[in-house]
Amino acid sequence: MTFRNRQRLKLMVLIAVFFLPLLGAWGMLHWQAGIPDGRTAHGQLMPPVPPLSEWPLADKLPISDEQAWWLVFDCEADCKKRADQWWRMHRALGRQADRVTRLRIGGNAEALPGESATRWSTLPGWRDASVLWILDPQGRVVLAYPDGIEPAAVLEDIEQLLKVNPGMERHGT
Repeated sequence: MTFRNRQRLKLMVLIAVFFLPLLGAWGMLHWQAGIPDGRTAHGQLMPPVPPLSEWPLADKLPISDEQAWWLVFDCEADCKKRADQWWRMHRALGRQADRVTRLRIGGNAEALPGESATRWSTLPGWRDASVLWILDPQGRVVLAYPDGIEPAAVLEDIEQLLKVNPGMERHGT
């Protein structure tokens, strides 16, 4: 192989190194092959539910840090079981647990540690007793989960929300 041919081969390899990834990306986009699903949340994203400040609750909302996310559930059926399930999931957050406030609406049981309890003053038309809502620190509903959702899926979504929305810890750390 002559010097000139070797230089051309080097140039062709260099061009291929830069253009093959572009060609591969174009092919993935064109044929929709190998593209990951755009949806990562396990619940319904941005459901049509008003902000927490507009909910018809019987009691005044507990004072919450502006950095706290809300885990809100209606406790009409299987209240004790559901409250315990979400309490355990909340504890599984570990050091991040203090960035989440649990609010139980309804039920006769005493509030579990770290949980606030209230009742509906009137039942809103958008209410679904089997849904779990995740609200941002401003009280807007971000995710809604149907009845029977695995707590591990909710935990994964909350951990992701806390990761991409870093904030000050509630206790000043």
